[in-house]
Amino acid sequence: MSENEQTEKKENAVMEALEDVIDPELGIDIVNLGLIYGIEIKDNLCTVTMTLTTMGCPLSDMISNDIHNAAESVEGVDSCDINLVWYPIWDMSKMSRFAQIALGIGG
Repeated sequence: MSENEQTEKKENAVMEALEDVIDPELGIDIVNLGLIYGIEIKDNLCTVTMTLTTMGCPLSDMISNDIHNAAESVEGVDSCDINLVWYPIWDMSKMSRFAQIALGIGG
């Protein structure tokens, strides 16, 4: 397996692990909410680029800790940085069909 394939496999594993990180206000994981914009792994450092549903929504210590724990649970990832961005602006269209149905806004 090439180095690029190994990196992609780790990035996919991190995305899968992040599905266990639940937004405490909405009760839906941050992946299905569409908050994760990208995952990049360089050496053993993972950078999670993400946004929040609103600028006023604080990235609580709990969510931040959950993101770090999830990413660092993947073999070959030793540490995780969170790159919080506000563009592109999050809106409900970024949510998965699952999240929309769970919140009663899609179907």
